[in-house]
Amino acid sequence: MAQETAQEKTEQPTPKRRADARRKGQVPRSRELTTMAVLLTAAAAVLFLGEQILADLQAMMREVWQLRRDDLLDVQRMSAIFMDAMGDALLALMPFFVLVTAIALFAPMILSGWNFSAQGMAFKWEKLNPVKGMGRIFSMRSLMELVKALAKFGVVLAVTLLLLWHDVADLLALGTQPVMAGLAGAGELLSWSFLVLSSAMILIAAVDVPFQLWDYNRQLRMTRQEVKDEFKDTDGSPELKRKVREVQQEMAQRRMMEEVPKADVVITNPTHYAVALRYEQDTMAAPVVVAKGRGQVAARIREVAMEYDVPVVSAPPLSRALYHSTDLQQEIPAGLFMAVAQVLAYTYQLRRRRYRRSDEVTTMDDLPIPDELRRDD
Repeated sequence: MAQETAQEKTEQPTPKRRADARRKGQVPRSRELTTMAVLLTAAAAVLFLGEQILADLQAMMREVWQLRRDDLLDVQRMSAIFMDAMGDALLALMPFFVLVTAIALFAPMILSGWNFSAQGMAFKWEKLNPVKGMGRIFSMRSLMELVKALAKFGVVLAVTLLLLWHDVADLLALGTQPVMAGLAGAGELLSWSFLVLSSAMILIAAVDVPFQLWDYNRQLRMTRQEVKDEFKDTDGSPELKRKVREVQQEMAQRRMMEEVPKADVVITNPTHYAVALRYEQDTMAAPVVVAKGRGQVAARIREVAMEYDVPVVSAPPLSRALYHSTDLQQEIPAGLFMAVAQVLAYTYQLRRRRYRRSDEVTTMDDLPIPDELRRDD
């Protein structure tokens, strides 16, 4: 039972899952939205550009039919006239074609923007599988498409009947008008009817767009195991991350140990903490912590310091305060200036005397440590 629950797709798709689907060409699309946009644009173009288009076509037809007898007997001349007439007709219809084509190209991008995928265009043999084909035919998506088709038919039929009922008087009146006036009235009536019928598609698109978004999200849903596997693939397994951290810590400690021989003094606890300080009076405003550690790291810092004859001073309160208050390559806090100055002054005296054994550890007590910087651990 627990295994079945783990395999249920109950988790929302991750950004990586969505990005992978987009690369495969799987994006939310609504054909009803595209159809609505194209029909509304075509209806508006017919309504607002139709008069100019008809005027241009009338001028073209008038010119074509006013032919001389010599033109009718000249085959080449008639071919040229025909090509000119076709060019004029295309030029007159060009604004309509450009507008509708642009909307047909850009309307599908409303939901998910521009997306080109070579994987989505690739041929897939599984599409030829008759079993999967039957499954697609009797799937929930096919049922929804059937419901949408019936709904479109019902909406268009209802709007058509309403238009006929509303415009029945105008339609009957067309037969009593002169030819030119009747044609003009019929064109205007058809244009507005086309716009109203196209507007009926708004209702279908308003239902289809949320469904397509919901269905797209449903298809991309993931099981809990898929989420865990993706997280592991993206961020790496915990074992690998732990190994990387260990390697990084080892490299950082190695670099830190390389700075110990350059230190002026190492202040210890004497066994729990060790902090190495360097101070160059000409270039530094205050001493800088070049290495620090506790436990085994502290012991290693003391070993390196003694190996390179770096003075080691046992000052437990000062070492704890430096360890907890200052990061690597940072200047010590102002509250510890006096205590560190006393330690550095003592180490400088040792250097001037040129007397010190490599295994000697000096102890300094009663150093001035502010209460806010003291640490007892």
